[in-house]
Amino acid sequence: MRILVIDPKIAGISGDMLLASLIDLTNSFDLVDPLEDVINKLDNCRKFRVEVREEDVGIVAKRIDVEIDEIRLKHPEELKKAVDLVIKNLDLSQNAIGVINQVIGDLMEAEVKLHKTNIHLHEIASLDTIFDVVGSVMVLDKNNFLESDIYSTPPVLGSGYVEMEHGKIAIPAPVTLEILSKHKFSYSNLPVNAELTTPTGAALLVNITKTLVDLFPPMTPIKVGYGAGSKKIDGLLNVLRVVEGEEFRAIKEKIMILETNVDDVSGEVIGHAINKLLKEGAVDVFVTQAIGKKNRPVNVISVVTDFKNYERLAELLMEETGTLGVRVYEVPRFTAERRKEVIEIELYGKKYDVTVKISKVGRKTINVKAEHEDLKRIAEDLKMPLRKVAKIVDEHLLDEHLSKNYKGLG
Repeated sequence: MRILVIDPKIAGISGDMLLASLIDLTNSFDLVDPLEDVINKLDNCRKFRVEVREEDVGIVAKRIDVEIDEIRLKHPEELKKAVDLVIKNLDLSQNAIGVINQVIGDLMEAEVKLHKTNIHLHEIASLDTIFDVVGSVMVLDKNNFLESDIYSTPPVLGSGYVEMEHGKIAIPAPVTLEILSKHKFSYSNLPVNAELTTPTGAALLVNITKTLVDLFPPMTPIKVGYGAGSKKIDGLLNVLRVVEGEEFRAIKEKIMILETNVDDVSGEVIGHAINKLLKEGAVDVFVTQAIGKKNRPVNVISVVTDFKNYERLAELLMEETGTLGVRVYEVPRFTAERRKEVIEIELYGKKYDVTVKISKVGRKTINVKAEHEDLKRIAEDLKMPLRKVAKIVDEHLLDEHLSKNYKGLG
């Protein structure tokens, strides 16, 4: 499976660094001009000129320079209107439009929360914000990365102070911190006197990342792109690295397991907790009976989750069960590649579309299973027992998929 890894633990992330790194990775220079032309047609734009150039910053990277003459946007509705006009005049998928709106929405929501009584755009008032957001998502979209697994390492934020409209404030900038907090997105830091992760960079990162990882996932690297930041920082290679790779199958990944013992919680409460944990993003929840202190029977509740959600789910587990503590484990696991496919099956002279789940390790299919609801629909239509329909379909799937693994053997 094709994956993308974004690595902002080197020097953080900004909107222009992400776009530059993606252009370096994909050679999507042809996408810059249409976006530049559309922005130049906005009412508040007098001049908007973009140059993507190569720069040696210790590593050869792409850098984006923007020359702007504009009337800066003041209110959230002005920004939203400008973004909508840009989107309308570009060839973007619905998925890309959704991501762009999520990114802009996070930026506006953070500004509104921080400036409730006097709402003006501060960190995101310029047209280069629109360029960075729309450009980055457009490159991901046109190169089919939005449909792939996108990983990120924790971004480093930097230290020191950043200048705001009403004075200086310690890094991280308030908007950046609001966005990371909203998405429960972990970060790290470096003792560098500079703002390394910007609000736009943070908003893009949290909305395109599917999995947050401390280390790169096991993969075969295919291509690497570097985007240079605008500042020269002593002792730091100011670049964002993005890596396209082919993930190993079976996939070795790391998950989090949350675990707690309860001996005074009813089955109804446990059942409700399980449903709520699954609804809030747990991968799996299961309960094991055991013998605890003083030989009392206990229920061990185990929650399987990813790195992005484990802290929030641990809090939820404590709230729902009243337990006083939760054990947390980081666990490696191997998983098969899984996908869904709709196939046509003929039974007793009738043709039916059946959704099947196909699991593979490498190139070998290890399991094929038809969706239960489709089997029920066929059984009702044919007025046959469900188990008989399931057996016929299973035999068909075995012949069509699993038997191919062994052709030419023996």
